[in-house]
Parts: sequence; structure tokens; C-alpha cells
Amino acid sequence: MKKAVILTAVAVALLAGGVTLLVARPGATERAMVRSDIDPDTMRLVPDTVRIKVELLNASGGRGVARRAMQYFRDRGFDVVSVGNAAARTDSSVVLDRTGHLEWAQLAARALGGARIEVQPDTSRYLDLTILIGSLFRPPSQILYP
Repeated sequence: MKKAVILTAVAVALLAGGVTLLVARPGATERAMVRSDIDPDTMRLVPDTVRIKVELLNASGGRGVARRAMQYFRDRGFDVVSVGNAAARTDSSVVLDRTGHLEWAQLAARALGGARIEVQPDTSRYLDLTILIGSLFRPPSQILYP
């Protein structure tokens, strides 16, 4: 009988200690939950302090591809300032670096799930990147996106 009382008291003490640790460190539990909720498809890639001006050109030949890509890139923090059609069609997407910021071109290529990067400086365009959206690009389906 005495052993059962002692074991119960030890179990209660251990349980109280565990609860105290959780209450004392609520941030650790919250951070773990937030990280598990992050969806890589909706992750913001561009920091809030940076403005990357982007031109999107539909090089796939499909209708509305650049418009759908516009919302996709804006959700990731890019400032899409122009949308249109490319002169030539391509399967693979291409990121054209206009201002010499290779790290920005790499962010755009990452958002595309991989793309070729070419450096083609052009200061007359007032933008940082031109992105040719190839026919292999598929933005994730979203409920509110037409």
C-alpha cells in the first residue's frame, strides 16, 4: 500500500513538472505548431524590405497563364508590374536578370520550381526581372483564383 502511494506521488510530481515546463515555455510549443503549418507553395520568398519589380511574359501559348502566374508571384512577395505575351514559345521557364541581382533571379527560379537564369541587363525597362513562363509551369490551384 505504501509503495502505491509513493509511486502515485512520484507520478503526480513528474506530471506537474512537465506541465510547468510547458507553461513556462509557451513559445516553443507555438513555434513548433506554426512551422508545421507552413505550406511551401504559399511561402513568401521576398523579404518585406525588398521590392523586386517583375515583368511576366506568357511563353507557353496557353490563355491566361501570365495572369495566373501574376497572382502566384505576388503571393510570394514579388512586385509584378507588367503582364503580357512573349514573342516566342518555350517549354521551360526562363528568368532574365535585368539589374545584376542574381540572388533575386534565383528567388524567382525557386518560385517556378526551377528555371534557367540569363543575365540580360536593360536599364531602360525600370524592372529587375523578366520572367518567361514556359508551358511546364503549373501554379497550384487555389480556391479563390479564377
